[in-house]
Amino acid sequence: MLVETNGVRLNCVVEGPEGAPWITLSHALANNLTLWDDVAASLKDRFRVLRYDHRGHGQSPPVPGPYTFPMLIDDVLGLWDKLGVEKSHWVGLSIGGMIGYGLAIEHPQRMLSLTACDSRPDAPPDYAAYFQHRIDLARQKGMEGVVEPTIERWFTPETRAKNPPVLDKVREMIRTTTPVGHEGCCEALKTLAFGPRLHLIRVPTLILGGAKDKGAPPEALSEAAAKIPGAEHAIIPDAGHITALENPQGFREALDAFLAKH
Repeated sequence: MLVETNGVRLNCVVEGPEGAPWITLSHALANNLTLWDDVAASLKDRFRVLRYDHRGHGQSPPVPGPYTFPMLIDDVLGLWDKLGVEKSHWVGLSIGGMIGYGLAIEHPQRMLSLTACDSRPDAPPDYAAYFQHRIDLARQKGMEGVVEPTIERWFTPETRAKNPPVLDKVREMIRTTTPVGHEGCCEALKTLAFGPRLHLIRVPTLILGGAKDKGAPPEALSEAAAKIPGAEHAIIPDAGHITALENPQGFREALDAFLAKH
């Protein structure tokens, strides 16, 4: 369904029993809510599961950019308000986890817990430059030109060699992301700067990431977790950036163990 809030329309899906604790799943750049199909299926017996498409992604129509993290955070707050979500667990991958950092810092009263997956908190110069490269590439070659370079960056050589069906799922998510939505979120990612405020997070937090993630390597996530009081850090073996799809069992085991405590 499309929910209008914050000047945009956001596509979302709600599953699970009414009255159960809410859990919100937020996808990566150039993905959409179908990233979470299997995860949502594993959670919807215990939680009221909300998935949504970022502006300009999936079935959410694009609006002109650039986007900012305050803007993306307001999208979530508006969506929660429209759906009557007072508090929610948060599970976000890549930009979805970064939005989670901002929510936990600025709106802890709305958070039951934070799980940030493959989400570094800051954008050093080389990281910011990568997103400008993505913008330039998409302008030159369209979203199709972004597909294979992204697959190479996101997934391990071992998985790419096997080329399982999940890679085609990700390829299709990338190519169907609107160029406007992709560029708008890339502009937000160039400004990523939650690191200096991570110590303000007081909600239960799990930071997890793939052992072979190029964009959010384990050492960067370990440093981030160390800044958050009581935060846990989990490394998912045999996975790069899209841990929920590359090692789904390892991902769900780490997530379930954390949620069971909270």
